[in-house]
Amino acid sequence: MADRIGVGDRAPDFAALDQSGQEVRLSALLAQGPVVLYFYPKDDTPGCTAEACAFRDDHEGFVEAGAAVVGVSSDSVERHQAFVERHQLPFRLISDADGRLRQLYGVPRTLGLLPGRVTYVIGSDGVVRLVFSSQLRAHAHVPEALTAVRQLARSGTRRPAEPAP
Repeated sequence: MADRIGVGDRAPDFAALDQSGQEVRLSALLAQGPVVLYFYPKDDTPGCTAEACAFRDDHEGFVEAGAAVVGVSSDSVERHQAFVERHQLPFRLISDADGRLRQLYGVPRTLGLLPGRVTYVIGSDGVVRLVFSSQLRAHAHVPEALTAVRQLARSGTRRPAEPAP
């Protein structure tokens, strides 16, 4: 497994497919503003459903802070599509079926068995501003991430700097 990505590290760029089969590239998302990238174990499990619905319920706060929310698990594109539709999720879910993204970010396994639950807040400059890891406190990821993106918005790092004329 790669080294764990931490606060102050540059977030590794990636390209992967979302629930609609569309390519998602981190660098393209960051060109629009900060990104909340959250890794979770599996669609339709109690903790993961609660976490996704909490991100859904507070989604407007992330949008107001200029941030995109993106979930990542090993579920297939088709399974993600069903999960998004069933729970009316207004954000993208990325399929990491081969575990490449999880490895790229160094997301640990819990007890060596379960895929870890880690949330990264990445500034529009590509620098990681928050890493929150808690397998059992799925609901805690949302307020932690929302606080971090609001701090970014207040500090003026919400959008990439415009080039000088």
